[in-house]
Amino acid sequence: MKRRDFLKSVSGLAAAGALTPAPAIWSAAKADARSETLLIVSESGPNNLDIHGVGTNVPGYEVSWNCYDRLISHEMKSGPGGVPYYDRDKFKPELAEDMNVGDMSVTFKLKKNAKFHDGAPVTAKDVKWSLDRAVSVGGFPTFQMGAGSLTKTEQFVVVDDNTVRIDFAKKDRLTIPDLAVIVPCVVNSELVKKNATEKDPWGLEYTKQQTAGSGAYKVVKWTAGTEVVMERNDAWVGGPLPKVKRVVWRMVPQAGNRRALLERGDADISYDLPNKDFVELKDNVKLNIVSVPYSNGVQYIGMNVKIAPFDNVKVREAVACAIPYQKIMDAVLFGLAKPMFGAAADKATEVAWPQPTKYFTDIARAKALLAEAGYPNGFETTLSFDLGFAGVNEPLCVLVQESLAQIGIKTTINKIPGANWRTELNKKVLPLYTNVFSGWLDYPEYFFIWCYDGKNSIFNTMSYQSKAMDEFIAGAVDAAAVGNTAKYDADVKGFVDLAFKDIPRIPLYQPYVNVAMQKNVSGYQYWFHRRLDYRALVKA
Repeated sequence: MKRRDFLKSVSGLAAAGALTPAPAIWSAAKADARSETLLIVSESGPNNLDIHGVGTNVPGYEVSWNCYDRLISHEMKSGPGGVPYYDRDKFKPELAEDMNVGDMSVTFKLKKNAKFHDGAPVTAKDVKWSLDRAVSVGGFPTFQMGAGSLTKTEQFVVVDDNTVRIDFAKKDRLTIPDLAVIVPCVVNSELVKKNATEKDPWGLEYTKQQTAGSGAYKVVKWTAGTEVVMERNDAWVGGPLPKVKRVVWRMVPQAGNRRALLERGDADISYDLPNKDFVELKDNVKLNIVSVPYSNGVQYIGMNVKIAPFDNVKVREAVACAIPYQKIMDAVLFGLAKPMFGAAADKATEVAWPQPTKYFTDIARAKALLAEAGYPNGFETTLSFDLGFAGVNEPLCVLVQESLAQIGIKTTINKIPGANWRTELNKKVLPLYTNVFSGWLDYPEYFFIWCYDGKNSIFNTMSYQSKAMDEFIAGAVDAAAVGNTAKYDADVKGFVDLAFKDIPRIPLYQPYVNVAMQKNVSGYQYWFHRRLDYRALVKA
C-alpha cells in the first residue's frame, strides 16, 4: 500500500540551578555546530528513560517519544493560533509501511530497512515482545494499553519476520489511536533480554538508564536531575531525517535563571516558566512565545474519598466553594488558562470534555456546608503538590491554603519531589492534592476511564467508586464503537453530571502549554503528551 493509500485507509480513526558561562560549543566560532544543536532548559527532567518503567514521570515521556518508534503516529493539522497540532483522527506510518484494518484485527507490514540504534534489524518479533511487555509490566503502561482494549499477549501475532497482526478484543474506537501513543513503543528485544534477570524479566532496570529503541534520537548521556544529551540517529527511517543533530536538555530549577538564559540567547527553548514570565516575554522581539490549551486536560484539586473527612460529599462541596478560582487565574496563571468553574446555573451539560462546573468562590456557603457535614470548626489536613512543577503548583497551593483557612480547614503544604510524585500519587494515600491530567486520546470517555472509573484506574487517585459512573463510562465506550450517537451523548452527559455532583475532584482550569523559543527556532508542534518533538524542530 502506498503512503497515500495508507493515509486514506486510516483517516477517520546550564548546570542545574546556576547561571554558568556558556560552554565552548556555543561560541561564535562554532556557529555551524550550534545551528545543529538545541539547548533546552526546564524546571525538572526525567526520572526514567523507559515509558514502561515504574513511576516514569512526564519529562520521561519526552525521552521515550523521541528515542523510540511506534508502528504509527498522527498527521498534523493547523491548531489554535495556527500552531501545528496533532490530528486526532488521522494517522501516518512510522515503523509500519503498510496498515490493513479488518473487521476484528489490524495487520502491519514493517519497513524492511528499519534498524535499532545498535544496528540490529527491527522485526515482527521485536514488535510482539514490546507489546507483550506493555500489557504485562503492570501499572500505567498496562492500563494505558487496556484503555484501547489491548490486554492480552495473545492479541499480538507474528505473521512473518516483517508482518505483525493485532487482534481486537472487541470493537473499540480507541484501539487504533491507542497504538499511536507513547506506550506501545518498539524495544530492541534481544538487547534488553540480554540485560534482563529472573527478577526483572522485562529488563526495566536496564532501560531505565539507557535507551534501546530505533527512534530519531538516542540518549548518549544522562545525569539525573542535571542533564540529558541526545544525538540524532542518522539511520532513522520513521520519517524525514531531523535537522537538529544534537539535543542538550538541562535542568535549571530556578525560573529566573531559565528566563535569563533565554533572554541572553544562551538557551534555545524553555517551556515551563511561570506564566507571568511568558506574558512579559511576549513583548520580547527576540523570542517566539507559543500558548496552546492542553488537549483533554484539566488542573484540579483532588480529594481522597476513602479518607475522612473527604468521604463526606458536603465536605467536598465546601472545599469546592472555598477555592479562590479567580485569584488563581489572575495571580498564578496571568490569564494563560481556560477557566473550568463558574458556569451559569442554567447552563446545559455538553457532550464535551473538559467543561466548567457551576462552582464559584462562596465562603459563606462553604462554611454552611462544612457545618452541615459536622465540621463547624473545620479540621486539619495536608495539601500535596508535585515539586517538579512548582512554578504553578506552589503559588496555587498557597492561595488554596489561605482560602481554606477562612472556613477553618488548616492545611500543611506537602512538597513532593518530582521524581517521586507519580509513585506517591498512585499510592492513593494523599488526602488533598493538586495535579494535572491530560488524556492522550482526545475523547471524553477516555479521560473518565483514567480518572473516574472505579476498577483500579491508575489516575482515579481520589479512590472514587460509583457503579453508576462505571456504567456511564462503559456505555459511552460501547456506544462509540457502534456509532450509537444518542446513547453516547446521554452517557457522556451522565458521567459529567455525576462527576460534578459527587465532586471527588474539583476542576480548576484547562492549562496552556507555554513554550518560549528563540526566533531562529521553528517547527514546534503541539502533541497530546505536551512535550517537545525534536524531530520537527529546525534551528537557523
